[in-house]
Amino acid sequence: MAGKSLKERTAKGLVWGSIGNGAQLVLGLVFGIVLARLLSPADYGMTGILQIFIFMAGTVTDSGFRTALANRPEVRHEDYNAVFWFNVSTAAVLYLILYLCAPLITAFYQKAGPASGHDLSALTPLARFCFAGIVISSIGTAHYAYLFRTLQVRQKATITITSLTLSGLTGITMACMGFSYWSLATQSVMFSLCNTILFWRFSRWRPTLPVSFAPLREMFGFSSKILATGICNCISGNILSVLLGRFYSVTHVGFYNQANKWTTMGSNLIQSTILEVAQPVLHDAADEGGRQKRVFRKMLRFTSFLGFPALLGLAFVSREFILITVTGKWLESVPLMQVLCCCSIAFPVGQLCLNLTVARGRSGLVLRNSVLFGLAQIALVCLMHPYGILAMTCAFGCASLLWMLLWMLAVRREIGLRLREAFLDMAPYAACAALSIAVAHLATRAVENLWLLFAAKIAVTAAAYALLMWLSGSAMFRECLSFLRNRGKKPL
Repeated sequence: MAGKSLKERTAKGLVWGSIGNGAQLVLGLVFGIVLARLLSPADYGMTGILQIFIFMAGTVTDSGFRTALANRPEVRHEDYNAVFWFNVSTAAVLYLILYLCAPLITAFYQKAGPASGHDLSALTPLARFCFAGIVISSIGTAHYAYLFRTLQVRQKATITITSLTLSGLTGITMACMGFSYWSLATQSVMFSLCNTILFWRFSRWRPTLPVSFAPLREMFGFSSKILATGICNCISGNILSVLLGRFYSVTHVGFYNQANKWTTMGSNLIQSTILEVAQPVLHDAADEGGRQKRVFRKMLRFTSFLGFPALLGLAFVSREFILITVTGKWLESVPLMQVLCCCSIAFPVGQLCLNLTVARGRSGLVLRNSVLFGLAQIALVCLMHPYGILAMTCAFGCASLLWMLLWMLAVRREIGLRLREAFLDMAPYAACAALSIAVAHLATRAVENLWLLFAAKIAVTAAAYALLMWLSGSAMFRECLSFLRNRGKKPL
């Protein structure tokens, strides 16, 4: 691909990715605040302990074929068609299995010591309803792959914004009517339904019969490793909710999920903005000498430029944020949120590294690193279980930072990016973000009003960070300013 074409696709993808993910952040923030005010930690815990089963089933349904489609040199109708019918049939079988196993899931959590005081009998019908979203989502997986493959980020942004709005309004309406945790479950299913309908609306591809599954055999060597990786990531990413639900209570799961939700929202804003275009662009640059390394380093600097001030800043204002938005009933989630925020930069950086290895066809490496990370994370969290929820969360965060380091070592082997180079790409932004927060802390110590303190912390941190970027002559900062000034001169 010509350099100009690749640059234009990257720029357009980043802009629309930023717009879509920015809107997603705002909508998620608004709906999340309203629902958290209306519902209790136990309500969030009821749906939180089911997430691992939903994510696991979704991972198995996808089986890595969506990523395999994006990574194939050429994709035919037969490829999309085979993936579509495989996804739908697999989802139907998994739903039947989970439907029958719902009472066993309830029994697993109900027998826990602290949880024995909570009546979880409603968990069985709740689980069966939530699991319906697996089948609904499977109907749109191939269409999503088509949009992803063709880099239609604008259409994906429209889909996400619409689905979030409709599902959020549904959840709030039900919460106001007193449906408690059923409002969260319905919101989730409604989001899947809207996504699927709109994927069909914006994608020109349609499934047909009869179907040949021969293309799946061609992709299986690659996709099977992505599948195994996804399973490992699903287990490691949800192990805390499972252990908290088993050994503590659904209320504790609710506190953790609330902290994790806000942290993930901030992390995903950075992560999704980059990853919407990372794999296709890195794949297109693979045959152009050292260009893939240059593209990767620029994406790493952009990730650090956004990630460190956003995530460390969120940790800095977490107490004020929780008190103002979702009230004091969620105050126990503050220290958990602070730990998660400080370590969550590992996820956008790690995912960027993962996308590089996928673009180079190294799904085996992805699997190995994910297995090592999953085992280390589970071991650390289980080891810290007797010391309480905060200790378990710290172990989770430390494992995430080790995972990022593991991926940086893998990148060094793939494109020759030394750890020193990666450190120099990231460290200036981390240092400037930390210094900005220190300045803001000193400048706002005397402020007592909660709202004023929250606003002052954000304003001083942002101003200090921008000033440090300017004084240090940051090329990334100047490029972003230049892009913002000129974005109206060319149609997107």
